[in-house]
Amino acid sequence: MKILGIETSCDETAAAVVEDGTVILSNVISSQVEIHSRYGGIVPEVASRQHMLSIIPIVEQALSDARVKPKDLSAIAVTNGPGLAGSLLVGVNMAKALAMSWNLPFIGVNHLEAHIYANWLGEDIPAFPVIPLIVSGGHTELVLLKGHGEIIRLGRTRDDAAGEAFDKVARALGLGYPGGPAIERACRGITATHRLPRAWIKGSDDFSFSGLKTAAVRLAEELNISNSANPGPIALGLAASFQEAVVDVLVNKTIAAASNYCVKQILLAGGVAANRLLRETMASRSTIPVLIPAPVLCTDNAAMVASCGYFHRLKGERSGWDLDVVPGLKLGAANPNAEIQNV
Repeated sequence: MKILGIETSCDETAAAVVEDGTVILSNVISSQVEIHSRYGGIVPEVASRQHMLSIIPIVEQALSDARVKPKDLSAIAVTNGPGLAGSLLVGVNMAKALAMSWNLPFIGVNHLEAHIYANWLGEDIPAFPVIPLIVSGGHTELVLLKGHGEIIRLGRTRDDAAGEAFDKVARALGLGYPGGPAIERACRGITATHRLPRAWIKGSDDFSFSGLKTAAVRLAEELNISNSANPGPIALGLAASFQEAVVDVLVNKTIAAASNYCVKQILLAGGVAANRLLRETMASRSTIPVLIPAPVLCTDNAAMVASCGYFHRLKGERSGWDLDVVPGLKLGAANPNAEIQNV
């Protein structure tokens, strides 16, 4: 079963063809990072217009690279949320148009769930139950996945997502955009010089990075670190300290949850999962096996969307023509026990 995946939730225009949910036949990504870097962040209107310019050639290239024709496809999977409304509309309308013209079923996919399924595109296939940590620019969520489609939300960030905090601290230190990759590159071989606060939120699987972000930015001001193009050793030491604190919280809370729920594996997912320190620390500290996608599959891509769509299609699911975009789409049912603990 070959699935065409389409992803336009934020600032990457992507299309891919995946066979049987695990074999990548093509995976084409057009990034807008250079366009948005001049603004220090994503401009939604610019992103949606760029998607409109890129979507058709990207889909055509994905089909060409996979050496498939429309008649070879079994379905089309497309991200319909969460994300930027204008960006999502481009992908969803493209998927509907292709599905109608090619007489194929199409499936709306949750972007966060798709990130989890990047783990099905590697050499090792996850064994249920698992705990995925989804950590990106807009989301930091911990879920329990008991089986395909059986998702229970354990915890999420109460304020800034980890990737968002990386962006803001990197901007304050003059390290560039996007912040996560910029800080990781700058801090390789750099020792942390400050002990920054960690928000553990006892009795809960939730995260909080707002206080850590604020502490790092205020310390930068106290140390007279300017937002310059050439950050010095003081700025790099502070950046390393911030990265270390974020990773410490992510790793410890994920491992604790995995132990509490007796899962077989931990899965990393999302753009921040490409961070080398996070990958290495999670793998070294956990006694439970950890699966981590290749870095190119951590950031937004359409192969993960196609994989996720495949498993939904196996259950006979398909979306109707009235499928709409849902910018604030949630993932999974809330864990009743977690909700009680958070009161």
